[in-house]
Amino acid sequence: MLKSGHTVSETAPGAMPRHVAIIMDGNGRWAAKRHMPRVAGHRQGVETVRVIVRAAGELGIEYLTLYGFSSENWNRPAEEVSDLMGLLRLFIRRDLAELHQNGVQVRVIGDRDHLDADIVALIGEAEALTRNNTRLKLIIAFNYGGQSEITSAMRRIAREVQAGHLDPDTITPATVSAHLDTAGIPDPDLIIRTSGEMRLSNFLLWQSAYSELVFADALWPDFTPEGLRAAVDEYRRRNRRFGATGPDDATCGEG
Repeated sequence: MLKSGHTVSETAPGAMPRHVAIIMDGNGRWAAKRHMPRVAGHRQGVETVRVIVRAAGELGIEYLTLYGFSSENWNRPAEEVSDLMGLLRLFIRRDLAELHQNGVQVRVIGDRDHLDADIVALIGEAEALTRNNTRLKLIIAFNYGGQSEITSAMRRIAREVQAGHLDPDTITPATVSAHLDTAGIPDPDLIIRTSGEMRLSNFLLWQSAYSELVFADALWPDFTPEGLRAAVDEYRRRNRRFGATGPDDATCGEG
């Protein structure tokens, strides 16, 4: 587990991750430690989003996916859910112009059916305005759940089979990937979770098959560019084998 603030960029020998995904965890605990309402933690978390997006662009990361609101988060108190929706509105309205100016492409994945119409419109505006930007692809997972995403992909594939457009015997993992919310986005090389928790929490379940996982102790509002660099450096020191064996794995390997 990593401690924020440690960085060894000059000694990490491997390639940079192309796609980094982050489970932004710990807003509520950050607020509780300060005897503040949970929404204060979420608001500070948005400030951290702003900082980390800039840092990712400076590091040369091509894709950054942030887990903003899970499909299970609807089970939280109505007031907290309302606050989270308001923060998404605020983030898009306040930061869209700067993101666009800095060459950031915005894409939102997740179910939009249960979102308010104005939020759906804001998402559409952000995606349309930034569609041709290439410096950093920012993917926000909002009202997103990995199991639901895979289920929806299976429904789409089943409909194509039913309509006679797809032969079941030709279905491959690539077919499934092409029907996911993340179609066209490379699988994450590195997934970071803050707050010390060690689980994926229904995040990018299909896409994370061979992702490297790094668990940072810092609560999300305390996560810093130095923490991001430390996680990237940890990734660069690892030997990714994708199920094969490496030179030092004579007797065991993944899979």
